[in-house]
Amino acid sequence: MKKALLMLTLAIGLFSCSAKSSESQTDATSVAEDVKDHVELIYFHGKQRCITCRAIEKFSKEVVDSLVATGVPADELSFKVIDIDENEALADSYEVTGSSLFLVKYNGGQETRDNLTSFGFGNAKSKPDVFKQGLTEKIETALK
Repeated sequence: MKKALLMLTLAIGLFSCSAKSSESQTDATSVAEDVKDHVELIYFHGKQRCITCRAIEKFSKEVVDSLVATGVPADELSFKVIDIDENEALADSYEVTGSSLFLVKYNGGQETRDNLTSFGFGNAKSKPDVFKQGLTEKIETALK
């Protein structure tokens, strides 16, 4: 009985976020030529946010703030929190329906999107140090 209750609780927790996550993937999309080269970490969320969703936002902000505090120019790295219900067009362009994390690089007029949702859900709550270190490495690579 306890196993069944635990499984039900875990299933509800996973589905409450209603995230449309896939394996980390990179999508390239053309952007205007006059966009300055920079990197954005974008966290999308809906109205219902589980503990893991909030951990992803919290630790993502900490990583970006830490990198900016240690010398990365604020105009080269930013963190955005997007409510998908208030920004449906942007959410649609990223094809997200729930909590999602994207690392977006603008370079030479091109936009490259790296979907980090699975990485975030796999690590932010259960292994925050792994999440922060991995995210820091991904951002530093994107800034090069």
